[in-house]
Parts: sequence; C-alpha cells; structure tokens
Amino acid sequence: MSDMKEKVTTLDSPEATGEGQSQSTKTETIITDDSAKSNEDFERERERLILLRMNAPDYLHTVSLSELYDTVYKPRAQLIEGLLCSGAYLFAGAPKVGKSFFMAQLSYHVSNGIPLWDYPVGKSVVLYLALEDDYSRLQKRLSRMFGTDSTDNLHFATHAKNLYDGLDSQLKKFVREHPDTKLIIIDTLQKIREAGGDKYSYSSDYEIITKLKQFADHHGVCVLLVHHTRKQSSDDCFDTISGTNGLLGAADGAFILQKEKRTDNSAILDIVGRDHQDQRLHLLFDREHCIWLLTDKETELWKDPPDPILDAVSMLVSNDCPNWNGSASELISALRLTDIKPNTLTRQLNIGAGRLWNEYGIKYENNRSHAGRIVRLTFHNREA
Repeated sequence: MSDMKEKVTTLDSPEATGEGQSQSTKTETIITDDSAKSNEDFERERERLILLRMNAPDYLHTVSLSELYDTVYKPRAQLIEGLLCSGAYLFAGAPKVGKSFFMAQLSYHVSNGIPLWDYPVGKSVVLYLALEDDYSRLQKRLSRMFGTDSTDNLHFATHAKNLYDGLDSQLKKFVREHPDTKLIIIDTLQKIREAGGDKYSYSSDYEIITKLKQFADHHGVCVLLVHHTRKQSSDDCFDTISGTNGLLGAADGAFILQKEKRTDNSAILDIVGRDHQDQRLHLLFDREHCIWLLTDKETELWKDPPDPILDAVSMLVSNDCPNWNGSASELISALRLTDIKPNTLTRQLNIGAGRLWNEYGIKYENNRSHAGRIVRLTFHNREA
C-alpha cells in the first residue's frame, strides 16, 4: 500500500502566524494506511490544532463567501409570523398605556398557539416575569381577558434576581426544565438592572441588551423586555425610548405603543426589526375584556415571491412522506430538476433553509459523511 503524507504546521510557524520568520521548526507526520492512527484520530488531532490556533491572541475568525453559502444556519424561530422572531426585543410605552395588558394577551396567544389578530402564532412554552405585579392581580387580569380556560404552557413569576446577580442562571434552569420555551417576557427591564442610579451610559445600555441577546440566540428563544418611553417627543418615536441609543442598537427589534391622550382607547403600535418588515398598526383597547384589537395596518407585509425549488421540495416531503435522505444529485433526480448542478442546489437550499422551515415545516440538513455529503429533509407537522 502507498503511504500518505500529511504536513502538520506548528502554531507559531510562518504558515500559522503569517510572519516571515519561523519561531519553531516545521514537522512532517507520515501517516500510512497501516498506521494505528485511524482517520477518526487524525480528524480529532486536526480539530485540536485548529482549536489551538483559534486560541492564539492574534487569531481573527473569518468566513469566505463560499463558506457562507456552503453552511446551513439554524433559522430564527418565528413566534408570531411577520411580527416577532427569536432574539432580544424591546416593548416600550408610557406608564399605564396598556403594556402589561398587551404582554398578558401576547403570552396567552403564544402559549396556546392562537393567532394574534391575523398573524399566525407558533405554540410554545412562555415564561412571563411580571415583576411589577402580584399573582392576585394577574389572576384577575387573565380571567377578565380570557375567562377560565387555562394552559400549562404559560408560567408566571413576580420576583426574580437581576441580571448581574443570578437571573441568567434562573432563566437557564427554566429553559432546561421546559425545553419547548420560545418566549420570555421581562416586565420590566428596570427591575433586572443592577442596583444603582437611574442614569446609564451607552455602553451599559448596550451591554445589558447584548447579554440578553446572547442568551436568546444561544437558546433559540425570544426575550421581550418591557420598558418605558421619555416624556419628550421626537420625530422618530424610537428616539423616545428611555435611556441611550445603546438599548435599541443592541436589540433585534422594538415595539412602541403610544396614545395621543392617556384616556384614549385607540393607540398606535410602531414596529421595527432586523428580521421582519417595519410596520405601523392601529389598535383599539376593548375595555370590557381588556384586550387590544387590530383596526388597521398602514403597511401591508411584503411576501417573498414563490421559489420553485422550495415548492418542489414541499411536494417531495410531506405528511405522507416525512423523510428523505440522499445526495444532492439524487435530490435533483427526485425533484425532476434538469438545469441545475448539485452544488448550486445545495447552496440555494442552504440559503432557503429558514424559509423552508418557517413556510413549509421542513427541516433541511446538509452533512458530510464517509460517503460524501448527505441531504436530509424532515417534515414536521406543526398542526398535529
């Protein structure tokens, strides 16, 4: 059998440091087919060397455009289609404008999977930290809004630690115990900030939202933070969020609920976000049932045009045939596509993985195996 040579370069050699002078010598490891070191061992060693390189002080991780297209990224969960995704969001408004009623309405709809107005809602576990309320008030509010129909998917807490004194551990424990959690409402942001004065810098505002965003992204949940607006008016309503621009700058999106007069039943809800379209909704507060009703939209949601490849995949994988595995070439044949190359197909599916999941309920995976890259398509009946 012929030998196979593999050159292993030490961390501080010219190839690793990019410098002209070598600080240590290069070594060559000869791996033969008869070597006791298996392919798996070699892969582990390669990963160890990569990890060492990543831990170098001057390491900068980059991704090429080719790597970007060849990677399948986990899609952001759509809690409320076109309205709320996973990530960190602010929900701001003046005191007593009706924010807590909106939070109760939102948490009830998500925990039961009931559409909010005409927005489809995915059912999940919800944790509502009602830190300015007590359980008696919550009981009266929810029963007035929705009667006595209950659900085990909606959990409340009226006391929690602040973010610098254990809240992160509390939230992690809850998510471990309730893995279907997709929404965590914190009412209000001020209640979980570190003890201190009322004045905060841009960096401290940015830091607290970044911490919560990191938690949200890691666990694939939405953290919705209730906050207040300032009394001063502004041409841009999002400039009225109390604090510095660091809050909105670090958040994935924000909602502003505002009335012309405190006694009005009507309100405007402005919405901005990275992963959905900016919107302005006109709402009416039903005082008898204490719920917000949608009366008008100033902005109709733009929808992506049909994608023939995703449509073809949805015909191949469905409730009747929920699983498909094979190579990209086999998938081209199964989809009856002719004018497309395997690499082009997988890249288009990599890019469309989020839409394939959110619109069709199909999970797309593209993994490397000993036989080559394998495409896996799995249909999830989310209505069952």
